[in-house]
Amino acid sequence: MVSYAFSAVLTGLVFLLLGYFRLGALIGYFPRHILVGCIGGVGVFLLETGLEVSRGLKEEGFEYNLNTLKVFFANGHAIALWTIPLGLAILLRIITHKFHHQLIFPSYFFVIPCVFYIVVLIGGWKIGHLRETGWIFDVGGVSQPWYTFYTLFDLHKFNWKAFWACIPTQMALVFFGILHVPLNVPALGVSLQEDNVDLDRELVAHGISNMGAGLLGTVPNYLCYVNTVLFYRVGGGSRLSGLMLAGATAVIMSIGPSVVAYLPVMVVGALIFVLGIDLVKEAVWDTRHRVNRMEYITIWAITIGMTVFDFVIGLLLGIILASMFFVIQNSRRKPIRAVFSGASAKSTVRRPHPQREFLQAVGKQTLVMKLQGFLFFGTITKVEEEIRKLLDLAAWESNPIRFLIVDFALVPGLDFSAAEAFVRLQRLLSQKDVLLILCGANPDGLVGRALQAVDLWADQEGTRVEVFDGLNSALEWCENAYLTAYYSSTAMARREHPTTHGVDFPKVSKPPFAMSDAFHNSPRRTHVTAAGVSNLPDGVANSPNHLAPVSGDHKSGSSRANHGQSTGSSLTLKQPLPILLQTFSDYFDDPTQNPHDFFFNIVPYLSPVHTKAGETIWERDDMADALYLIESGCLRATYEYEDHCELIQETMVAGTVAGELTMLSASKRNATVVAERDSKLWKLDQKGLEKMEKERPEIARRFVKIVLKVANEEADVLFNHLVAVLS
Repeated sequence: MVSYAFSAVLTGLVFLLLGYFRLGALIGYFPRHILVGCIGGVGVFLLETGLEVSRGLKEEGFEYNLNTLKVFFANGHAIALWTIPLGLAILLRIITHKFHHQLIFPSYFFVIPCVFYIVVLIGGWKIGHLRETGWIFDVGGVSQPWYTFYTLFDLHKFNWKAFWACIPTQMALVFFGILHVPLNVPALGVSLQEDNVDLDRELVAHGISNMGAGLLGTVPNYLCYVNTVLFYRVGGGSRLSGLMLAGATAVIMSIGPSVVAYLPVMVVGALIFVLGIDLVKEAVWDTRHRVNRMEYITIWAITIGMTVFDFVIGLLLGIILASMFFVIQNSRRKPIRAVFSGASAKSTVRRPHPQREFLQAVGKQTLVMKLQGFLFFGTITKVEEEIRKLLDLAAWESNPIRFLIVDFALVPGLDFSAAEAFVRLQRLLSQKDVLLILCGANPDGLVGRALQAVDLWADQEGTRVEVFDGLNSALEWCENAYLTAYYSSTAMARREHPTTHGVDFPKVSKPPFAMSDAFHNSPRRTHVTAAGVSNLPDGVANSPNHLAPVSGDHKSGSSRANHGQSTGSSLTLKQPLPILLQTFSDYFDDPTQNPHDFFFNIVPYLSPVHTKAGETIWERDDMADALYLIESGCLRATYEYEDHCELIQETMVAGTVAGELTMLSASKRNATVVAERDSKLWKLDQKGLEKMEKERPEIARRFVKIVLKVANEEADVLFNHLVAVLS
């Protein structure tokens, strides 16, 4: 008796701890269809119980064998014992299908005993004979009062050795309660269509009730799913109805089981059949068009497993099947969200027009692969297949790549198999001299730690991998690597021609490749060189290998070369004319006028501005008062949107213009701009523009048109970047 009571205390303590530490939320990891399968298993159990009670099976119980079948179909009397309650249950379901009043259910079961005894009186049957034949419950001899069990407590006979021997059984009782409550409560919520179930609160309540029961010397308890469903379906659920039920239970407990001695078996049998039919229908019939095939198979498997074996085996079978089907279903999902080339996915760095054209041409050697979802052994194979296709000989000859950027921004985690797969891919890429670049993976996050665990990280020795916090940083680094490699290849020619103007842009400290080290007939090297010759002014006259322009339109190539040389010579003039030509000459489309003469007219309206690193040029929501040409240095613009938690940053290098669109539209600034390095700027403010419009209206009109072309191109670059990031 002490062991029984102590098991209740122990169960209550475990429930209290689970609720106190808010561990009830762990049940949220149980798929809903597993709970539905448990409901189906309980329903079948009730049907079995209904058959046992109706037929009067006692010690032998209900089993799925030929002997049990013979018991139920032994004769007409045996068949009538269980078919009448089953028929009454089916009749009640037909009635409640057409009529939905909550009093129908209790009234129906009050009518059945009245009709039963009327038939008994008419037939003249004796009560004792009805008990012997199984129509009325036989409760045995004289019943004892409910408090008799307290007389069984005798502390003088208490045996500690026997008590400790019962501890494993008590722990099994605790496990049984823990297993049932987190499943019964959510399952009850499903049946009652109650979504706002606080399982932690329920666990605390169960803990209090079990602690109280144990201190009062009784056994453990937990929510009885079937009784509670019945209670709610007959109109219960309020505090008053709960108190009424408790009061009625106390009255029946005080009277004892003598009341049951006059209760017809068919009443209890029909009641159990009704609940069993409802639960089985809810689990395996109502869900047939609401869940997918794999979930429906899991529901049936749990129901059958709980029926053939027991509750725990059926639940474990369902969990195993749900896990298998989860792997199968998630293996069908596409781990690759999108694939871009560097020609379409660009960084937010604002560059001079020739550099942008060059990067547009060589951008296809950069490949961006955006991954999504949790990567595991079932999905990583698709990523491997896609990368191997890119390195296939046929694909490589038509489109060789130099950088592969893998974006993990939408990947919450990956398992060991997926991390090992990236190690294999890195070795495969190294054989093709392709640099693997990882971005979007937090070093302290699940993805970062998994990759570091397999020694695939930038700061680990011997690993040819670069890591960046975001896609924009990775793209910017690749673009700077192309420019660094190309301009470095012209260093010797510039030393031979010391008057050549140097190009100011963020350079890569350790370039991942060098033009001079590459094979002369490498398609990647030829492509980069040809793009530089066609687009970069310094590349035509100063290429160390004296390569010819790209084959095709030689007239176009010659025109660009002449234009580049004229621009290069103009850069020896006094500022700000050289920076005007460098920034806007590519957008000047008047063949009747020399760009030098046109932009010379704008020089008087510009004023120099010197800024220190970290100095704020303007802040967001300030009224725009000027635009700035960047002669040297670097500016950083930060865009902040109310509904977007991440900041978008744009770098503006020398040879570009800043603040042009808001200044021309006389609107508020849409970003905060700070000087990243000491910079020299040339400022055209509103007064200078108004003065130009008065003194040289045609020049002002054409200049505004050119600036709008620049602004439109910058907007396109930013739009392409957002598409790449948000895709």
